[in-house]
Amino acid sequence: MSEYIAHDAQGKTVGLVEKKYFTFAEPPNEMVLDSKAKLGPITIAYETYGTLDENGRNVVLVLHALTGDSHAAGYYDETDDKPGWWDNMIGPGKGIDTDKYFVVCSNVLGGCMGTTGPASIDPKTGNPYGMRFPFMTIADMVRAQKALLDHLGIRQILSMIGGSMGGMQLLQWTIQYPDMVKSAIPLATTMRHSALAIAFNEVARQSIIADPNWNNGDYYGAVKPNLGLSVARMIGHITYLSDEALRRKFGRRLQDKDDFSFNFEADFQVESYLRHQGAKFVERFDANSFLYITKAADYFDLTRNDASGSGVQAFSRAEARFMVASFTSDWLYPTYQSRDMVKAMKKNGLNVSFCEVEAEWGHDAFLLPNQRLTNLVKGFLESVYNDIQ
Repeated sequence: MSEYIAHDAQGKTVGLVEKKYFTFAEPPNEMVLDSKAKLGPITIAYETYGTLDENGRNVVLVLHALTGDSHAAGYYDETDDKPGWWDNMIGPGKGIDTDKYFVVCSNVLGGCMGTTGPASIDPKTGNPYGMRFPFMTIADMVRAQKALLDHLGIRQILSMIGGSMGGMQLLQWTIQYPDMVKSAIPLATTMRHSALAIAFNEVARQSIIADPNWNNGDYYGAVKPNLGLSVARMIGHITYLSDEALRRKFGRRLQDKDDFSFNFEADFQVESYLRHQGAKFVERFDANSFLYITKAADYFDLTRNDASGSGVQAFSRAEARFMVASFTSDWLYPTYQSRDMVKAMKKNGLNVSFCEVEAEWGHDAFLLPNQRLTNLVKGFLESVYNDIQ
């Protein structure tokens, strides 16, 4: 997702935070993935905010989107110019109130922000995995997160919240470990990728694979496929916005010019913006991780083994209380997909509420400060918390 970072009106923050690490699945006890491959050891990068209460009933699990990480709130040191990616939602008195809840956020399996992924060292060779890294699924990501929570001694999750691919992980959690999850807040997400979403991901992947520096994934210690990864980011970034957002932000305004250049420089502000987003992205993300994670998102399908194709069978295993939210201008995971999800939940008699939030900024709207969304999250968490006391 794009990096819109902002404080709320009070500017409160969880303060200085620390990235921590947990390693498990040491050989010969590797994790068996959905692909039947075995992977281990596995290191998970994670952060926590707030304090775990005596009975362990105040845990909120935050699940990040495609290119996010474990750094959801706060600062690593006083010199950081930006806080974590959801600092506007997580903190004292905020939607996810760290004075009340113990918040956990980890980097997904296959990632490149401290969790084992293609850039990690393969203990069998002493070199980065690259394309030797096994394909994994959203369910595999969830299994790794479950291992982390077991390590932390967490047996019950008050609530979990995630947008986009984070929402996919959330949905998988509710059917994979239903006894653990009391409630869940899926935002701007879907039960399965549409052909449109798969198509954009495939074009993005092909832009990386076509970069001669990709070298079949073996570019570590050499020139990286920055051009391909930059283009992949630009493609994705367009899908995170909306026509209205682009019109308001850029229109057809020129970039520091009075007239067209009549060459292939960035004449328009929107061209310059996308190039800037691509250039920033290659500084922090691994191209192979992008390939693997987008493929995992494309594979995700809660309706796959459901004869009706409705998801009703999948949610028959869920027990959580849900609050589903979509956004009016999100054309990547449009509202009809959330409504389909809600129908499947209700047909199983689940306690579910739904809200379509008015927002003009497209799919990325769930990351931006939105008082209505904050109030919805805050009220829902308080209701669930009070119910279990």
